[in-house]
Amino acid sequence: MRRTRTPKTTLPLTAILLIAVVSALWYRWMPARGDFVGKVVGVSDGDTIEVMRAGRAVRVRLEGVDCPESRQAYGTRAKQFTSELVFGKTVSVQVRGTDQYGRILGEVILPDGRSLNRELVQNGYAWWYRRYSNDPVLQQLEQEARRERRGLWRDRNPTPPWEFRRERRAR
Repeated sequence: MRRTRTPKTTLPLTAILLIAVVSALWYRWMPARGDFVGKVVGVSDGDTIEVMRAGRAVRVRLEGVDCPESRQAYGTRAKQFTSELVFGKTVSVQVRGTDQYGRILGEVILPDGRSLNRELVQNGYAWWYRRYSNDPVLQQLEQEARRERRGLWRDRNPTPPWEFRRERRAR
């Protein structure tokens, strides 16, 4: 008796195209999970950088810190400080999640093993963002920076960025 093969079912071309489009959009818009290493190709401001991951630049928001806004006192200095430490260098990003804007939230580890997040707070270029972080190390680093009057703490009464943003929205 002769055996006949049953034909393999194939997906219609439209289904294949749909799967390809959905996969591409998923990859593009859904931030990948897990820690990664990449070269820093952009610095948006003191607490937001762009890091290469799987062939594309992804935006990373530093977790637990909030730098002054660009139009705020020390905003430009915070961006310069971040740029000097990371731009063009390969860093490690410890992913903690995503924020409301789809940016990766994480801690950025410099090539020498220091934390960019902690360096910003320690040198007075960022606040410990207590609303979103309970990190006791960042809290302690901010207290030390205040006591030593480093960076933005040289001003008598610096305005936290979250208040600066709220005031600007109210206008």
